[in-house]
Amino acid sequence: MYIGIDVGGTNLKAGLVDEAGKIVAVERVPLDFQGPEAFAATLAELAGKVLREGVQWVGVGLPGAVDGGDVLFTTNIPMKDVPLERLFRQHLDLPLLLGNDADCAAVGEFFGGAGRGTRDFAVITLGTGVGAGLILNGKLRGGLASSEAGHMVICKDGEPCNCGRRGCWERYASATGLIQQTKRAMEAHPESALRKFAAERGVEGRTAFQAAEAGDETALAVCRQYVEYLASGMVSLINALRPEVVAIGGGVSAAPEHLLLEPLREAVAKESFSRHGGRATRILPAELGNDAGIIGAAMLGRVL
Repeated sequence: MYIGIDVGGTNLKAGLVDEAGKIVAVERVPLDFQGPEAFAATLAELAGKVLREGVQWVGVGLPGAVDGGDVLFTTNIPMKDVPLERLFRQHLDLPLLLGNDADCAAVGEFFGGAGRGTRDFAVITLGTGVGAGLILNGKLRGGLASSEAGHMVICKDGEPCNCGRRGCWERYASATGLIQQTKRAMEAHPESALRKFAAERGVEGRTAFQAAEAGDETALAVCRQYVEYLASGMVSLINALRPEVVAIGGGVSAAPEHLLLEPLREAVAKESFSRHGGRATRILPAELGNDAGIIGAAMLGRVL
């Protein structure tokens, strides 16, 4: 048995996970960060709520960079160069394994979702940015070697990225990028139905897909361009790694399959080197949703 903790933007969720990757108990508390020491104590207390005899370790998935038991930095809470495992074990004497959230999503899907039965597997998460988690020959490429595929350049001298470069994949293929593309289309085509779909909740990652589903040509053009951007980075990733499966997760992945995954598969098939022979990568939807982070964090020790 293992414990996995998913550090989200507003909540901490802990789950007791069995050998098959099934969640058998869950607890959650609001995220109220009061410094690294208090955070470590909260993690230990939360883990204790699902603790059972025979638990081998506690895994934690969080947005940021990790190295062994240390947090190098996090994006949603102010931690930098924090020896989190050492602080945690002052409260609960179990090994603490750390992974970033994209890596944990990949591990979860590898054991219990779209990656079952593979050895070479990737998860691409389409959210605020583009996250990538890689399993190669059954082992996680994590820690200091975690992928930053979202910062591959697909458009030289393109949109400025927060990383300091221009034209990064995530500036175009993230939900954030899609929202910007949708807003520009609305400004250029005020007659479009995009305004109708954005009227209630503002422009979201799903807005263009909703309007395209209703038959709006401007929205359909946005969706087609977005798929081209997504395919451009994915082809480079696939040609470099040749995984058996790439799973697509994150909020954008909920778009209708005929508007996202089907044209994405077609675009990738045309450009991937596998068209000349060798392994052809399958592109699938991620299966675990919000459970992937807990399951993946819990199973970290099986792929490190």
